[in-house]
Amino acid sequence: METFPFEIGETAHALRKAFDRKAVGLGVTRAQWKVLFRLERQPGLRQIELADLLDIEPITLTRILDRLEEAGLVERSSDPADRRAWRLHVTAQAQPLIEKLKAVGADLAADAFSGIDPKDIETARQVLARIRENAGRCGMIDRASNQ
Repeated sequence: METFPFEIGETAHALRKAFDRKAVGLGVTRAQWKVLFRLERQPGLRQIELADLLDIEPITLTRILDRLEEAGLVERSSDPADRRAWRLHVTAQAQPLIEKLKAVGADLAADAFSGIDPKDIETARQVLARIRENAGRCGMIDRASNQ
């Protein structure tokens, strides 16, 4: 049991590396495609929210967004509730690239899950969801006990 979290991390790492290898010709870095994927799923995030979701420093995200904005893939719009903040959206120009990245992801999933019974994959999804839920609760308990 003690190596299971390590195995989860190693599996995630292997999937990210395989995705990088398959997406190498598309001209975006891993950090950039993570931003594009997240913003497509959650348009209108504030920069600070996105940095938190991606677990990166805000200054690092700013640099990534600058490059994506220069390429015409992301746009910043002022937040009507806070003039110091920006809301983020992918542009129409980004959609063909995002579709290519999704195709790479689908291809990778087909390869990675080849030979695995779909029922086993669904069971794994449920188990991982429960692990995330439990881990999230542990963090809340730890913070509460530290106060």
